[in-house]
Amino acid sequence: MKPVTIAALLVLATAPAQAQTTPPADAPAVTKANTATAPNASDLLFEQPQMKNVAPGTRLTYDYVRRSGISKGPFGPPMDDTIKLGIEPGATPDSRNINVQMFSGGNRFPAGPFEDMPGNPVMTLFLEHHLIDLARVLSANPRYIKNAIRKSLRENATVTATQVDYKGAKVSGWRIETQPFVDDKMKERMRGLENLKYIFVTSDAVPGELVSIEAQSKNAEGGELLQENLTYDPNAG
Repeated sequence: MKPVTIAALLVLATAPAQAQTTPPADAPAVTKANTATAPNASDLLFEQPQMKNVAPGTRLTYDYVRRSGISKGPFGPPMDDTIKLGIEPGATPDSRNINVQMFSGGNRFPAGPFEDMPGNPVMTLFLEHHLIDLARVLSANPRYIKNAIRKSLRENATVTATQVDYKGAKVSGWRIETQPFVDDKMKERMRGLENLKYIFVTSDAVPGELVSIEAQSKNAEGGELLQENLTYDPNAG
């Protein structure tokens, strides 16, 4: 079977943090224009062999939290759950076969399995689930939202060098931030969510490379419209 890349799977597309990030005080923000300093955000997230540092037989666990303060709760009740990836050998040294348990009980969401994956599918799974909820709440075309997010990651994301606390040590990583809808021509239909910000933290010293994902939006008064987080838990089996 031909290996499947994260880019091909992308259909768009902090809980108590077990791994936290602290940008160095002197670390400048760098963007696509400064390719000598930082990678392109889209390439960094979706085109790298992130699973190469995950040993077969390993289970990766990600804590998921969603909160919304919107009246009548269009995003549904608060949710605390996990996404678990079971890792087995793939056809090449850098690829893995991956079984997925996406949430539990009544929250279960169908996902996987994935064969010969070089990338970490949890990023696509998070964004896919997020996109479904966002399109429903906004009565919007999912393809339009997907394309806006992909374009923003490709062209307008800010990539900043950072450090990640991982098992008692500081390791190097990248922090990626983007706001796809802030200047969108359809932002008046976003119900206040046009300021949605996406924050990704990655490190090649962490198994699977993903440290955290955050989608956040506040209203003009600072009220929470949406807070959605996925965080790698290095202490879970």
